[in-house]
Parts: sequence; C-alpha cells; structure tokens
Amino acid sequence: MKAIHGIAIIMILFLSSCNSEPTLQKYFVENTENKNFIALDVSPEILNLDKTKLSVAQMDALNSFDKMNVLAFKLTDKNKAEFEAECAKIDLILKDKKYQQLMKFGSGKEVASISFMGSDDHIEEFVLYANKKENGFAVVRILGKDMNPTNIMTMISVLQQSNVDLEQLKPLQQLMK
Repeated sequence: MKAIHGIAIIMILFLSSCNSEPTLQKYFVENTENKNFIALDVSPEILNLDKTKLSVAQMDALNSFDKMNVLAFKLTDKNKAEFEAECAKIDLILKDKKYQQLMKFGSGKEVASISFMGSDDHIEEFVLYANKKENGFAVVRILGKDMNPTNIMTMISVLQQSNVDLEQLKPLQQLMK
C-alpha cells in the first residue's frame, strides 16, 4: 500500500512540475492538423548542396542547422476572427523573456520580426514571424545546435549556392494564392 501512495505522490509531483506555459513548439503541435494552417518541416537536404565545394566555415554553419518548421495561417473571409485570435497567441508567445527579439519591422498591414532563443553564442532556435493582414501569417522556427549570428550570416552565402528542392515547398504555394 505504501508503494502505491509513493507512486501517486511521484506522479502528482511530476504532473504539477510540467510547464503549462505556451511555447512555439506546443503551438506548432496543436495547430498542425488545423485546416486553416499549412505545416511544413524542412530538413537541410532541401538545399541540394555539393558539400565538397563548401568552405570549413560554411560546413560548420550547415552542420549547426538541424531543421526548419514552418506554420502558416491562410486568411479567408470565413476565418478572420480566428486569424486575430491566432495572431494574439503568437504575439503572447514571442513576448516571453526566453525569446530575444533581434529586430521588428513593418507597417500597419505588414509586420515581421526575428527572434532567437538561447545565448548569443549558443542559439537553439531562430524564429521568423511575418504577418500580412490580407493574406495571413507564417512562423518559421529554425532549429539547430550551437548556432550563432556568424553561422546565420554564413548560411546566407550557403543558400546562394544551393539548388533548393522546390517540391518540398509546394504546400506554401497555397498560402501565396
């Protein structure tokens, strides 16, 4: 009987210690199957790179990149209220102190921001958020290990050399229509 009580106490402590705060990861999981969203996971293989032509710095940058998750909300006449509610949820999540905003720009109808989670030298996640009032919004999570701003700038040069497999990005074309 004491063993059952002990297990019950451990379970209660475990469940009460679970973090119930909203996170982008939870947000992505909750909305992946929602008909208003388009969800896409992109691996580094989408770049179709000849790795033998990359410099050491470029290989380091590429190796720090694990994957990219994209979640896009397509706005229609029928889902405007849900659009506003979802925008408010994203804004709330990105205001959390664990996300450090690098920049924010836009006008009244278009807003975009770049944030990151982690320390300056060990970035775990970059977050790109773009909201266009007449189309919808997209949130992009770039996940990696020990990413840093230098790696990101180097990745831009790698992207210029890539032969992106556009077939993997087809679901996003629906959002642009």
